[in-house]
Amino acid sequence: MKFMKLGSRPDTFYTTEAVRSVSTEVSSDLIIQIKGYRYLLHKFPLFSKCLRLQRLCSESSNSSPQQLIQLPDFPGGVEAFEICAKFCYGITITLSSFNIVSVRCAAQYLQMTEEVEKGNLICKLDCFLNSCILRGWKDSMLTLQSTRSLPLWSEELGITSRCVDAIALKIQSHPSRLNWSHSTSRGRDDASLCNGTESQRHRTASKGWWAEDIAELGVDLYWRTMVAIKAGGRIPAYLIGEALKIYASRWLPNICKDVNGNKHSGNDQGSEATSDITSKHRLILESIVSLLPMEKGSVSCGFLLKLLKAGNILGASYSSKIELARRVGLQLEEATVSDLLIPSLSYTNETAYDVDIVLSILEQFMQGQSPPTSPPRAKTSFEKRRRSRSAEHIDYEFQESRRSSSASHSSKLKVAKLVDEYLQEIARDANLALSKVIALAEAIPDFARIDHDDLYRAIDIYLKSHPELSKSERKKLCRVLDCKKLSMEACMHAAENELLPLRVVIQVLFFEHTRAAVAGGQVTDLPSNIKALFVNHGDDASRIQQQLGSKGTGPADDEWSTASGLKSPKSKLSTLRMKLAEEDNDIDDNGHVRTSKLKGVFSIPSRPKRMLSKLWPSNRSVSERH
Repeated sequence: MKFMKLGSRPDTFYTTEAVRSVSTEVSSDLIIQIKGYRYLLHKFPLFSKCLRLQRLCSESSNSSPQQLIQLPDFPGGVEAFEICAKFCYGITITLSSFNIVSVRCAAQYLQMTEEVEKGNLICKLDCFLNSCILRGWKDSMLTLQSTRSLPLWSEELGITSRCVDAIALKIQSHPSRLNWSHSTSRGRDDASLCNGTESQRHRTASKGWWAEDIAELGVDLYWRTMVAIKAGGRIPAYLIGEALKIYASRWLPNICKDVNGNKHSGNDQGSEATSDITSKHRLILESIVSLLPMEKGSVSCGFLLKLLKAGNILGASYSSKIELARRVGLQLEEATVSDLLIPSLSYTNETAYDVDIVLSILEQFMQGQSPPTSPPRAKTSFEKRRRSRSAEHIDYEFQESRRSSSASHSSKLKVAKLVDEYLQEIARDANLALSKVIALAEAIPDFARIDHDDLYRAIDIYLKSHPELSKSERKKLCRVLDCKKLSMEACMHAAENELLPLRVVIQVLFFEHTRAAVAGGQVTDLPSNIKALFVNHGDDASRIQQQLGSKGTGPADDEWSTASGLKSPKSKLSTLRMKLAEEDNDIDDNGHVRTSKLKGVFSIPSRPKRMLSKLWPSNRSVSERH
C-alpha cells in the first residue's frame, strides 16, 4: 500500500470541550463550524490556500473579531476538513488509498487550486492518485470502494471512472506487468502471492484471480467495472461467467429460503426492512442478467435456472426473466428436474411451481434447434474429378451442419426425458390445470420420446392426484400417450389401471397380445371382434399390428412397483368388464346418456370372455385361459 506525507511541522491541534484549536501564540480570529464541531483557527494560513473561505468571509457582514463560517454540506466530514486545515498550517499529514477520496473532495470544496497558490493540495493529490494509487491493484480497489461514501463528488471529479479504467486495464494485462500490492480477496495468502514467481502469478491470473476481489464491490461499481472488462475484449466469456457466479453467491445466498421465510413469518414490523432487502437483491439480480455474456455455454444452465428462481421470488422485471428463459432454452439439455422446479409466488396462480415459465423455456428450446439436414445426392465420377475448392468448402459446411443436426437430435432426446420426469414431479399438485399438463407433454415432438413409460407414469400420478376429472378430461389427457411405445411392465400396469379410459385399456391389451405373439414366434391375426372394436374407435388394427410385428418387444428397463400379479388374465378381464360397464353408462358433457359404441360388439355376456381369451399368448396353459 502506498503512502504520501506532506508537511513537516508537528501536530499542534488539540481539543477542549468539543472545540478543536491550534496551539499558537496568535489568538484565533476565525471559527469554522462543521456538523456540530467548532474549529478555532486563523484567517491567514487558511485564506492563503482556500479560495472558498476567502469568498465566504468577504460576503459575510459580521464584523466581530472572530468571524464565524458554517459549512453544513462539507464533503468528507470533520476528518477531511482537519487534514486540509493541517496542510494549510504546514502540519504533517499522511495520505493513502483510505482517505484520498474524502480529502480530494474536501480540497475541491475549499477550492485549494493552483490559482490560489502554486503546489496547492489538489495538484499534489491528483499527482499521488495517478502516479501511485492507480498503479497498484489493492490501492485501486480500496480507492474505488471508498468512493461509495461520496458517489456524486467522486463521479464529478472523475475519481470513479479513473479507478474503474485502471482496474479493468490491470485485469486485461499480462500478470508480469501487474503491481500486485497484495490482493484484497478473502482467503488469499498475500505474502505468498507477493513473493511468488511469475509462473505462479500467471496461473492465478488465468483462473480469474480478480473475480473474488471485485465481488466485494457494490452493485453499481461492480456493474461499471464488468462493463469495462467486457469492453476490452481480452477476457474469455467463461471467465466472465465465473465472475458473475462468484458475485451472485456473494450477494444472493439462499435467496429462496430467506425470502420464503420472511414471507410466511407474518411480521409486520420487519416488512419494510424486508422490502428494502428485496429491492436491493432485485437490483443485483437484474444487473447480473444484463452482464451475462452472449456466448452459449459461458455460464451453466443450472446457474441460469437458479437466477430464474430468484427472479421469480424477488419479482424481477419481465425482460430479465424472459432473457433468462431464452438463455436456458439454448442449453436446456444440461438441466435437471430440480432445476426446473421454479416456485410460483403469483397471487393469481395457486400452483406450487411456475409451469408457464417452463413452457416458455421449452418454446425457446424448440426454436433454437436446427432442422434435420437431408443427405447429399451421390456425385458422378465426372463431378468428382471437377471438384473445386469451393465445393470442398460446401461439403465441409454440410458435414458441420450434419454434426449440428445430430447434436440437436440428441438434445431433444434428453429434453424429452427431462420433461417427462418434470411432469411426474408436478403432477401431484392438486391445483395443476389439465391444459398445462397437456401443453407440456405436447411441447415435445413424437420422435424425441423413444418410449412413453415416463409419460405414462406422469399421467398415472396426475389421475390419482385428480380424482375429480371427468371421463372426457381423462380421455383428452390420455390422447398424448402412445401405447405402442410402452414397455411390457408399463402395459401390465396399464391393463389393470382403473383410472384409464376404456379405449386406452383396449389398446394396451391389443399391443400386449401382439408383442407376446411376436416374442413367441407366433404372429397371429386378431379376432374379428377386436378388429371391430378398434374400427369403432377410429384405429386401423391391421396397420397397428403390422407396425408392432416389425418392432418386436425391445428391452424393458423400468420396474413398476404395482406390477405384481398383473399377468393374470382374470384381473385384466375384470378391469375391462368394469370399463365396459362405464362405457355403457357414458354421459356426455351436456349430461345426456349416450349409447356405447362397444355395446354392439359385446352384446352377449359370455362373448367377451371368449374373445379376450385370444388376447393372451397361445403357449399359456389351459388353466390360465379359464
